[in-house]
Amino acid sequence: MEFRCLRKPATALVCTLCLPASSVHAWGLKRASLMTKWAAHVNPKAPLPEYPRPQLVRSQWMNLNGIWQFQPGTPGEATPTGRNLSREILVPFPVDSALSGVMGRHDRLWYRRNFTVPKKWRGQQLKINFGAVDYESEVIVNGQSVGTHTGGYEPFSYDITPYLKGDGPQELIVRVFDSTDNGGQPRGKQSLNPKGIMYTPTTGIWQTVWLEPVAKTSIDSLHMVPDIDAGVVKMLVAAPNAGANVTATVHIKEGARVVQTIRIRPNVDVAIPVENTKLWSPESPFLYDVDVTLTDRRKAVDRVSSYFGMHKVSMGMADGFNRLLLNNKFTFQMGVLDQGFWPDGLYTAPTDEALASDVKTMKELGFNMVRKHIKVEPARWYYYCDKLGLLVWQDMPSENSYINVTGDVSKSPPLDKQAFKNNWFRS
Repeated sequence: MEFRCLRKPATALVCTLCLPASSVHAWGLKRASLMTKWAAHVNPKAPLPEYPRPQLVRSQWMNLNGIWQFQPGTPGEATPTGRNLSREILVPFPVDSALSGVMGRHDRLWYRRNFTVPKKWRGQQLKINFGAVDYESEVIVNGQSVGTHTGGYEPFSYDITPYLKGDGPQELIVRVFDSTDNGGQPRGKQSLNPKGIMYTPTTGIWQTVWLEPVAKTSIDSLHMVPDIDAGVVKMLVAAPNAGANVTATVHIKEGARVVQTIRIRPNVDVAIPVENTKLWSPESPFLYDVDVTLTDRRKAVDRVSSYFGMHKVSMGMADGFNRLLLNNKFTFQMGVLDQGFWPDGLYTAPTDEALASDVKTMKELGFNMVRKHIKVEPARWYYYCDKLGLLVWQDMPSENSYINVTGDVSKSPPLDKQAFKNNWFRS
């Protein structure tokens, strides 16, 4: 079974960080008690180099994965602007993992690196994107706080244009705090006491970090909802700064052949006909490619590519029972519980090949569904499920499921229902 991209891969600029010889602890691969075969293929100069967001692809971007400076932090500590940190870490592997080169527990972290903006990006806004950082993070550029984000599983972005200085190196610092199971936040199977059904924590940057240049008027996201009964895909091109003269031209393709071209208004939900619809299913996982061009007074200001599958999930009667239907037909779903932990990378797969291998293997074993258990994966994992034909049952990351858990559920005290309720519905 082979994988192919749905479009020509975007060209990435790889930005490496050169540290002075005075660095105290240079990066080196640690060894966990169990290592996967893919650990040997991790390239510290360009780990996980693939474009990280398959449903909103831009051609120009800069991957910031690689060796960064790092050191543990303390409460109330001043931002270490303009000075080298004491250690090195391989981003985007969590600090607790062997692949990070640290493999240690720290609830407060500092990350630091420099980057230089390409000259051809001048005149555009510069966005920095984080796939995920667990749990609380603050991004600081050239000594100025850009913003803070809370949540260990969500992607987030900032416009850092106002914080850039000149044409030379720009300093990027990321502050992280993660209390894991001491703070009550959603954290899935992570525990400071990993045993029984609970596993090793994932702290800090654990998904790809990248830069991309965008126009002031640009596409923020694409919302695509298929309606197979009506033979349309409902599409909204979200462009928050789009004025009255801005339009979006949508091309829908079957492979290389364009099957629909339509010009629509941004920020308006439009039903686009898809004639002779090819349905998506595990047996036939057909995906339509999408190209969207944003135009302001006849000038193209932004272009993105994406994809969607025409399918429907609903409840209905089949053989006298109320069943879960796919494309208005009963499909017996047989799948696995996938917890998404790697012995060497924890939440982060060593390579993109490793990430895809689980999906590939599930398909080869005859499964048509996967239940992703209390973890949200990087977007590329869902892309492989879409491409290869796996239905996904998505569990949301949980908070503490038990009060005073020791890690071994059999030894946990009886659940205090009122305490659980107070915790669950906390403000």
